[in-house]
Amino acid sequence: MNNRPTPNDGRADCDPKTALTHDSGAPTRRQFIRRTATVASLLSIAGPLGRLSAAEETKGPRLRKTLKIGMIRVPGTLTDKFAAARQAGFDGVELDAPGFDIAEAKAAMKITGLIIDGTVNANHWNVRHSDPDPEVRAAALKSCIDGLRATAAVGGDTMLLVPGHGKDGSEAEVFERTLANIKQALPVAEEVGVKIAIENVWNHFLYDHEGGSDQTADELARFVDAFDSPWVGVQFDIGNHWKYGDPAEWIRTLGKRVIKLDIKGFSRAEDKFTPIGEGDIDWASVRQALIDIDFRGWIAAEVQGGDVEKLKEVSRQIDETVGLT
Repeated sequence: MNNRPTPNDGRADCDPKTALTHDSGAPTRRQFIRRTATVASLLSIAGPLGRLSAAEETKGPRLRKTLKIGMIRVPGTLTDKFAAARQAGFDGVELDAPGFDIAEAKAAMKITGLIIDGTVNANHWNVRHSDPDPEVRAAALKSCIDGLRATAAVGGDTMLLVPGHGKDGSEAEVFERTLANIKQALPVAEEVGVKIAIENVWNHFLYDHEGGSDQTADELARFVDAFDSPWVGVQFDIGNHWKYGDPAEWIRTLGKRVIKLDIKGFSRAEDKFTPIGEGDIDWASVRQALIDIDFRGWIAAEVQGGDVEKLKEVSRQIDETVGLT
């Protein structure tokens, strides 16, 4: 099951040299000034980026907010989208890799100050490392390597990866295929300085899809450990496995393997994903678990996006849910 709640509709859509043009052609001088002023206005509202104060860093886990590019549903260029995310209170954004325009992304970062903290592999659901066909696995490896290089080119340090799907074979077969295939990308990960962040998703792998709500993260931890590499960790999605187990206990089991977080809500009672803070996840226990493992890093929203006001709402929900306020 693809648990992605939003389409990835926010990809780069113009060349950086024409970053302020309209689709109909070169802008008039008045149009150019208006577009530039709009971006500048958004950035002035957003405020500066910078390190947290010493007092803030001692409150608990030091989290910085990011979001998936497909959540930013505002018209215009990538620069416009980045500016909207800044205005909404986010420090970073995750692009889909490979496939984005590196020059355009660099230009958008420079203008807005928004960080591309990491990426999501663009092909991992359909071109899988667990596929029985070796040609498909070769294509998955190429996508992984290309994604790592693209991520590094814009300064990101993680690439989220769904390693495979349980439908591709037995648990043992999927485990060994994905492990062997992804291992081939580790020299590149080390070379470019980008970690592969395995996400816990509804992919029928490393847990029992038909099982109960008392399952543990033991198999996920065993899978990550099998790489025996500092370049593989977990991008732990807090909402994804509340259906199957206690996210606080998963966090404690995974410990330092957790290199990044995704956040969404889930309702066991209604068996569906929800906005952040809604549903029946015990967020107080999640906050304590993050403190217990001393997690400090990025937390990525993965929910229904929208315009600036909607993104501000998501930003507030993160603050309230994980204790940033």
